[in-house]
This record gives sequence, C-alpha cells and structure tokens, in this order.
Amino acid sequence: MSTEEGEGSLPTTSKIVPSQNYRSTWEVSMKNPEQFWDSMARELHWFRTWDKVLEWNPPFAKWFKGGQINASVNAVDRHVNTWRKNKVAILWEGEPGDRRAITYNELYQEVNRFASVLKNLGVQKGDRIAFYMPMVPEFPAAVLAAARIGATFTVVFSGFSASSLAGRINDCQAKVVVTADGGYRRGKVIQLKEIVDEALASTPSVQKVAVYRRVGREVSMKEGRDYWWHDLMKDSKPYVAPEPLDSSHPLYILYTSGTTGKPKGAVHSTGGYLTFVHATTKWVFDVKEDDVYWCTADIGWVTGHSYVIFGPLSHGLTTVMYEGAPDYPAPDRWWQIIERYGVSIFYTTPTAIRALMKFGDDLPKKYNLNSLRVLGTVGEPINPAAWEWYYNVIGQARCPIVDTWWQTETGGILISPTPNLGIMPLKPGSATLPLPGIEPEIFDEHGKPVKPGEKGFLVIKRPWPGMFITLYNDDDRYKQVYWSRFPGYYYPGDYALKDHDGYFWFLGRADEVLKVAGHRLGTIEIEDAFVGHRAVAEAAVAGRPDAVKGEGIVAFVTLKNGFSASQQLREELKQHVRKAIGPIATPDEIHFVSLLPKTRSGKIMRRVVKAVASGAEIGDVTTLEDGASIEEVKKAIAEFTQSLGS
Repeated sequence: MSTEEGEGSLPTTSKIVPSQNYRSTWEVSMKNPEQFWDSMARELHWFRTWDKVLEWNPPFAKWFKGGQINASVNAVDRHVNTWRKNKVAILWEGEPGDRRAITYNELYQEVNRFASVLKNLGVQKGDRIAFYMPMVPEFPAAVLAAARIGATFTVVFSGFSASSLAGRINDCQAKVVVTADGGYRRGKVIQLKEIVDEALASTPSVQKVAVYRRVGREVSMKEGRDYWWHDLMKDSKPYVAPEPLDSSHPLYILYTSGTTGKPKGAVHSTGGYLTFVHATTKWVFDVKEDDVYWCTADIGWVTGHSYVIFGPLSHGLTTVMYEGAPDYPAPDRWWQIIERYGVSIFYTTPTAIRALMKFGDDLPKKYNLNSLRVLGTVGEPINPAAWEWYYNVIGQARCPIVDTWWQTETGGILISPTPNLGIMPLKPGSATLPLPGIEPEIFDEHGKPVKPGEKGFLVIKRPWPGMFITLYNDDDRYKQVYWSRFPGYYYPGDYALKDHDGYFWFLGRADEVLKVAGHRLGTIEIEDAFVGHRAVAEAAVAGRPDAVKGEGIVAFVTLKNGFSASQQLREELKQHVRKAIGPIATPDEIHFVSLLPKTRSGKIMRRVVKAVASGAEIGDVTTLEDGASIEEVKKAIAEFTQSLGS
C-alpha cells in the first residue's frame, strides 16, 4: 500500500466520521482513565475491590492494587449460578470428525476435578505448570484449573520441538507438565508424549506429568512421574475452593520469540488482564447472548489465551473449538463447521484467508454462511484484496470486518473497529482506530510525531490493564526491549502510519523493513501489492544484499488456481508492483512456489524466507508446518540462478 497521494490504494479523504458512541467513549477514557477502567473492572467478580486503580512506576504497572480476583470464577463459577448453567460453553470438533458439546456446568465440574488433581500432584499457589496439549476441551479446563488454585501456567504450542519445550520449562521452572498421548494434524498423529519425554531428559524441575488419552495409542509411562488423566480424575474431589488472588498475581507466562532467537517470557497479571480481555471482547465482537463464537487460534498462542478461553468464557458465550488443520481433509472444512454450528462471530488469520481464497469463490458458496454476523482477523495486517474477498464472499457484504492489531505482550486488542460502540466506516487493510483507553502515536526515528500519511514507528503513550507486567525473571530486558527505544512510551516494534482520518495502517515489523537505495519499504507493503494482482494467492518478500542499492527485493509467490508460472507473468507482476508503489519497489527477483514457509498457526515465516533469499543461516524452524516449503524456496532460487547462467 502506498503512502503517496494518488499512488496505490491508501485512502486519503478526510470525511470519515466514527460513531458518536465510539468518540465519546474514547474521549472519556482519555480524560479520566482510572475512573474509566474502574467501571470496566466492576463487570467482573472480585473477592475484594481494589484500593487503587493503577500504581504506575514506569515502566512497571500494578492494576487494581489491593483487589482480589480469580480467573476460573469469572470463566465458569459465575455462570453456573445463573440460567447459563446448562448453556453450551464449548462446541468441539476433532479433526477425524468426532464431536462433543460441553455445558458450563460440565466445564465447571471438569475444572474443579482437575484443580483437585493438580493439588494431589503437589501443585501449590505460585508454582508453575506447563501445558503441551492438542485442542481438546480438557485443555481450557486444565488451564482454568491451574488458575483456580493460583498456579501460574505456561502453554507451549504443540508444534514446538522437544528442545523448545525444554527451554521454556527450564526458564520458568515448571513443576508439572500436562500433555496427551497425541493429537491429530492433517490425518497424522502428532506424538506429543514422546516429545515431552525427550524434553524431560533435561528438565530437572518437573516432578509429575499428567497425560490425557486423546488418540488411544501406546506410550511410555515412567512410574512415579507419569499418570493418566483419567486415573487421576478418579481420586479427585468435585469441588475446590478458588484462591482469592492478588490482582497482580501472575496468571500466565507466554514465550514469544525475539529477533535474538531466545524466547521472552511475557508475564501477564490476573486482574488487569481479565478486565482488558473482557472489555475488548465486548467492544470488538459485539457479543450477544445467543452468539456462537469461533476463534480459530490454537490455545498455544496468545489469541487462544485471550479470545478462546478468558474473553469469551467471561461473557458466558458458546464457543467453537476445532482440533485440526483448516484444509483437512478438504479446503471446505471451515465452511462446513460454520454452517453446522451456525457460527455468528468468526475470528481468524489473514494468512488462512489468503490460503483459502486460492480455491475460489464457489467452494464457500456451497455452504450456508448466513449465520455470520461479525468477521475478524488477527496475527498480521490483512491486505486489501483478502479483505475484499473475506467481506464479499464469506460475509456476503453484510458483516463488518474487525481487523485487530495487538500482540502477545499487549494481552488483548489495542486497535480495531468496535461494532459494539457503533459501526465505524471501514477501509480495507486498515485496523482503523484505537480502542477506549488506548493512545497510540506514530514517531519518526527521533521520537517526534510524523505527519498524517507518513510512515514511522508505532508507540503506545499510556499504560493499559492488559499489558504484560514484565519478562519472567528479566526486568532489565523488559525495560531495554520495550521501553528504551522511545523513553516513556511502549514500543511494540511495528512499522505503521496514520492517515488523514486518524486510521492506522500496519506495515509489518520494524525489523521487516527493506532499505532500497535509501528508501524504507515495509515488506507488507510490497506483499500487499503482489496480492492485489488477480493471479496471486500469497506472497512473501525479503531483502538480499545489493552492492548498489543496499538491499534488493526478492519475492516468492504462490498462484491462484487457474494461473500458471511464466516469464510473461513474472514481468507483469514486476510492472504491477512498480505501478502500485513506485519504481523503487520493483522486485529484482520473483520466484513462483507452491508452498510458502509457514508456522502451524498459519503465519508466513518471513525470517526463513529472508535467510534463504540472502544465503544466511536459517536457524530454528521447529514451528514450521511443512519442511518441504523451505526446499521449494531453495529450489526456486537455484532454478532462477541456473537460468541466468544459461
């Protein structure tokens, strides 16, 4: 997307007027933020109200100081004391097609019994527990059980390797690991227990392992350490009193990879985090009592924490959980699920949308998607072409798209449309405006606000309840990574601009910026231009060293069904990008591939693409969905190089 007048697709009009409700709510939150967040927090159940809304010793925040709360109570207990007791909490579907419906009362019972199991295993308030689980209903139940007794949990995505799992366990000194005999992915069994066994060879802190039987296969069980979930549950009590926890008590630690490769353990509090995800779930998704809500994220990622477990369950919603891949056994699986359960709110990634787009419009049109009311995206900026397809084909031009910007460290959504506060005019590709209580700005390299339409670095100017409170056992790194670049402001590391209407456009990570002949170009900008072409399904762009320009642009492109790779198309795409952004963005190389390197959560691994393009060391690829994708990229480069030689 371009930032120049008359060039590219970025709207520059100044006629956009958000709803009065949104404007007044945001303004109130700016004038008296503590009073505003006080009112939001009172929507939850507290054992004790707070003495002070915010104790702010930059960059460390304590929200609702003196307050006592429990996440488990807010997710299940307060619903079983109402008519929601027999309401369905989770509609679950396994990849093989098995299905279950779990009511709030059933979830409550499972949470209590597993809380009893954890206590029987010696877990106490303040201990750390690691989860390495498939997407089954017992997963959120176990997470809530940990929260119930005040154990701080860390979820490790089930696509991580044994060494990655061990590193996270050792960093937080987890006492117990909860896993399964396996899980399903694209028709194959992921051998979770074997990976855990390998990891535990180098994790002395782990004393016990609870193993859920998902696939029914034989696994090694170490006597005195490993126990079957179902056996443990036989000796459990039906009720465990929830721990009244200090608002700042660490609810969870979630590890997020840094540019250095060493994962950072983001620590989230209980009271502030719950307040924020409860409020943002309401504002962004405009939740109603009869909604069927589906966030497709794995619980291993922060989106799964905030918008699969804590946000929707705090509202007593019915949520869909699906175990497998979006295109297994066929690329219509998601549309089947939406029709089957009458999903009204659907929240997924732009990468998944682009991947499903390439199968054309006819596939989703075979299904009744009339139940959909709100569509959402998360994980990276959504390019305008994918936005339009999502809006017109999936939402049938009647569902607002909430393009949400946030990250692991923020705990919840910071910038997004807010249907609950009134539908604001949408712009394809823009995350629109900040949520109440959030004050973002765009700075130049010197920490000065830029003019509308100019690119720069996003900063958040004031604290918010969902913010992480530190990095685990590393306050210095917390200060250095997030608060030192622009002193006094939170720096998320994203490259963005604010247009003339105050709408925010995200251009990717600041470390995913190419410098071509002195010009700074976001990789997302160039990828958006590629996907704007009728033939392109997905694109990944990287820089490689260039003696003249500093960096040259290398692109890897997958094509939609019905289009074939050719030199003519390659030249056409070069001209298309040149016209969309400008001559400076003309790609040096375009490679056609059938697969792009992606994580199992669907994100393109641009770090891997860049490494292959520049001939650098690829590094850790434990979250890679398909190793063949790297070979595809390498092969494309080799063939291109060979063609130059001939």
